[in-house]
Amino acid sequence: MSVHLQFDFLVDKTNNTLTIRREFRAKRQLVWDAYTKSELLDQWFAPKPFTTKTKHMDFREGGYWLYAMVDPEGKEYWGRMDYEKIRPVESYSGLDAFCDENGQLNTGLPRANWDVTFHDKGNNAVVETIVTYASLSDIETVIKMGMEEGMASTLEKLDELLSALQ
Repeated sequence: MSVHLQFDFLVDKTNNTLTIRREFRAKRQLVWDAYTKSELLDQWFAPKPFTTKTKHMDFREGGYWLYAMVDPEGKEYWGRMDYEKIRPVESYSGLDAFCDENGQLNTGLPRANWDVTFHDKGNNAVVETIVTYASLSDIETVIKMGMEEGMASTLEKLDELLSALQ
């Protein structure tokens, strides 16, 4: 009998936040590495059937990650995460945005603050991501874009990667 791993996707329209809690069958250090090293992020950070490619990664306070999610036809959807605070193997926060391939922000789409924390749960790790948007319309935009389904699919890819790495 397989035990289901925790997956919560909570929408708080009063505070314009999404809280995504996901349990992984892996040690916290490995999950941290999967979130913070581009060679691992490139293997999971996009919903199926998309792939990910990193153009720039500087994981430090003040650094950023510039990446594209690539659809099966080769169309690229660029994103940028500007890292603000990092507490190794515990948490990091940053500003996430859609952008072009040079990292110029797309001001027509919502930018959000991501606060990502890593916890132990027995032999597993739990990652809690709190995504805060500037307005109710911003959070409604990303929900309509399929954020919940996209995150569920993306985190399933991370499950597969973690299983392969152990």
